[in-house]
Amino acid sequence: MHFSDGQVPEEYRRYVGRKTFLISAAALLLVALLLTAISLGAAGIPLETVARSLAGFEVSRRHDAIIWSIRLPQALAAIVAGAALSVSGVVMQSILRNPLGAPITLGISHAAAFGAAFSVMILGGGIMSSTGADAVNITNPYLTTFTAFVFSILAAAVIIGVARLRGTTPEAMVLTGVALSALSTAGTMFLQYFADDVQLAAMVFWTFGDTSRASWSELGIITAAVIPVSLYFVANSWNYNAIDAGDETARGLGVRVERVRMTGMLLASMLTAVVIAFLGIIGFVGLVVPHMVRRVIGSDHRFLIPASILVGGLLLLVSDTVARLILAPHVLPVSVLTAFMGAPVFIYLIIRGQQR
Repeated sequence: MHFSDGQVPEEYRRYVGRKTFLISAAALLLVALLLTAISLGAAGIPLETVARSLAGFEVSRRHDAIIWSIRLPQALAAIVAGAALSVSGVVMQSILRNPLGAPITLGISHAAAFGAAFSVMILGGGIMSSTGADAVNITNPYLTTFTAFVFSILAAAVIIGVARLRGTTPEAMVLTGVALSALSTAGTMFLQYFADDVQLAAMVFWTFGDTSRASWSELGIITAAVIPVSLYFVANSWNYNAIDAGDETARGLGVRVERVRMTGMLLASMLTAVVIAFLGIIGFVGLVVPHMVRRVIGSDHRFLIPASILVGGLLLLVSDTVARLILAPHVLPVSVLTAFMGAPVFIYLIIRGQQR
């Protein structure tokens, strides 16, 4: 690239400055909404008290218990899960060069649901027991979580294996994901048909995506997966930009397209599987957020990826907070709100693609 008269560098600085400002604003807004989300609930806590408790100052024991044991891990789980699903969606859409590419469209979520159903029916890890308050609890959540994770990774492995046989084409990956979704759904329905009332309730309960089921230990595992994978995606942003220009152009620029595509697909699938395995199915975040961010910040992955991470966390945090409050004292699973939001966008993208 050649610059003349200092004009282009100045324009480029303004370009970078605008993107940086938007990303910084999203980060500040996320912090503000985190404090707000912790303060809202059946037992209201003043923002000042929340800030003092998080800063390590002494507040009432009751407030400390609510903040540190209930609301903070749930809010952080929403942020981390939203970030993971969003960055996975960005990378999948780029390497597949398909606006409909997302975790929910590639069979990962449905494979996890089948894994949970298999755990309940075959392994006995999800037998439910009612308490005096008519609540239900999975007796062995770790077995159910692990089984869901295994089936999610198997689905990703099948997608990558078929893509290798077909030359790693985006169409092969998407069509394989559609087939896996149908297969996993059929398997889940088969198990549900033979389930008794308690087992059926267990399977349905698990599939509800809910951030409140994440304790500090689960949050730590999800975060440990999200941070290094997200950093890898950021480091490869130039490669994704090149792939957006076409495979031949990317190869001409020295990008090893097949390796970048396969590695990105595997890591995005693994990241999605970790979130789904611990929190249940939270659909459409990975599909909607990249398109929202792309309209504001553009398609340059150097800025699109970090912005999607922040906006994904922000969107799921807001959705989770609304889900806690909209039917209070009852808590609505956050996956219900994301489905209501994502399904119309999914239909819109299909219609727009047909018109083009």
